[in-house]
Amino acid sequence: MSLDLAESMLSRRGVSITAIADIVFQLQQRYHPGLTLEQCEDSVRAVLGKREVQYTLFTGIALDELAERKLLPQPLQSIMENDEPLYGVDETMALGVTSIYGMIGLTSFGYLDKEKIGVIEILNEKMDGIHVFLDDLVAGIAAAASSRIAHNNPDAASYSASSDE
Repeated sequence: MSLDLAESMLSRRGVSITAIADIVFQLQQRYHPGLTLEQCEDSVRAVLGKREVQYTLFTGIALDELAERKLLPQPLQSIMENDEPLYGVDETMALGVTSIYGMIGLTSFGYLDKEKIGVIEILNEKMDGIHVFLDDLVAGIAAAASSRIAHNNPDAASYSASSDE
């Protein structure tokens, strides 16, 4: 497995690293005035470089593609075609991705899942394909990459064990 394969699969489904990085930038720019899109792209690639993220992405994309080709058993095929609102497996898989960098990933994912920013909205509204898993996985990747930036912020406050500081 490799980062290149993950990027290729995303690209085949209409999602670029830059599109995900744009979401990360929107989430983090107010907290990091000097943040660049390139730093966000690097963070997205760092998240995609994790094998567990790759496995989750490959699984979700495969299920979306099988549903498009009508190769899933019923009732799963109908659930996927209708993007059934109570089907939460897609969110559950995405939450696995967000948890890599702690609780901030969870809150960022919840925000993205509701607001549908950027390419997430495009995937969610796309009528010529099934993206039940991919829209949530992209949100999870963006949330994790955003959390990674927050965790690596050199300007974050430091606290000592001493109470006189």
